[in-house]
Amino acid sequence: MENLKKLRNGIDKIDDKLLDLLNKRARIVLEIGRIKRKEKANFYSPEREKEIFDRLTSKNKGPFPNDALRIFFREILSASLSLEEPLKVACLGPLATFTHLAALKYFGASASVLPVEGIKDVFEYVHYGKSDFGVVPIENSNEGVVSYTLDMFMDYDLKIVGEIMLKISHNLLSMTGEMSDIKKIYSHPQATAQCRRWLEQNLPGVPVHETTSTAKAAELASRHEDSAAIASEVAAKLYDLRFVEHTIEDFKDNYTRFLIISREQAKKSGRDKTSVMFSIKDKPGALFSILEPFKQAKINLTKIESRPSKRKAWEYIFFVDMVGHKDDKKVKRVLDGVKEHCLYLKILGSYPIGELND
Repeated sequence: MENLKKLRNGIDKIDDKLLDLLNKRARIVLEIGRIKRKEKANFYSPEREKEIFDRLTSKNKGPFPNDALRIFFREILSASLSLEEPLKVACLGPLATFTHLAALKYFGASASVLPVEGIKDVFEYVHYGKSDFGVVPIENSNEGVVSYTLDMFMDYDLKIVGEIMLKISHNLLSMTGEMSDIKKIYSHPQATAQCRRWLEQNLPGVPVHETTSTAKAAELASRHEDSAAIASEVAAKLYDLRFVEHTIEDFKDNYTRFLIISREQAKKSGRDKTSVMFSIKDKPGALFSILEPFKQAKINLTKIESRPSKRKAWEYIFFVDMVGHKDDKKVKRVLDGVKEHCLYLKILGSYPIGELND
């Protein structure tokens, strides 16, 4: 016991030093905030955050794990930023949606999260300055692209400044926690699709009612003992629901990619991705003539998606993600060249490549 007490005293001394250092860091942050305010500079810098994470994880010799280190410093950076200027972040509500969780993972718990009704509302909040940033889903690893998000980029002149890939785990929740009590299920259509096989095998014939979000499904299920919801662990805590079954998604490697949108551009971080949208003339080989310069310049295209423009019959808008920053010489050269072959080309943003988050 004496050795244990001695070790705990050692931990207390280290914690005291950490506390002192955190406050020293906070005082420097406040000074940086005053300078930024005077120079009217942006308070949030995603490329600076990436630089901090990369530097610290590369220097970390353990045994403290890098994943935990990122979480630790994410909250330090979030709290520090709130000292400079609290961030307002719009996301698809209500609280406890996966978009809300993605916002917390990306910006930390000190950000002021504003849950709104729909994806369009997220864009509007950012566009009209009601929030500094917005978080919107763009694609799921199993179900594909979120088409409505792509459509919004045609209507709003906002920039992508970041991305986060969040592992999605669905749970069946109810008031009683008993499968035999379930007479109806509430779920968002995408969550239903991701759990279709499990539902068919375990609850065949039980009707699934569509909701606007998994959090809304949990809210509805919390009102009736014969109802269940497909939702997150966060929703279970928020609406005081019990687990009928954990992780009911059909594919366990299930990730959703979320985009961070803003009115401002992000600067180069050294490991970036660029997203563009364009429309082309309706003639043979038109798409090939657009894509060939990327191949010749050895620019890796990580995604290409097409959508009807909704402005003219049989006219399509293409969305492309590529590795590199729009200000990189070869990326800029290729984009300037292909622009001549496009009816329309818009750079949606260059931003740090996101990490997978469990």
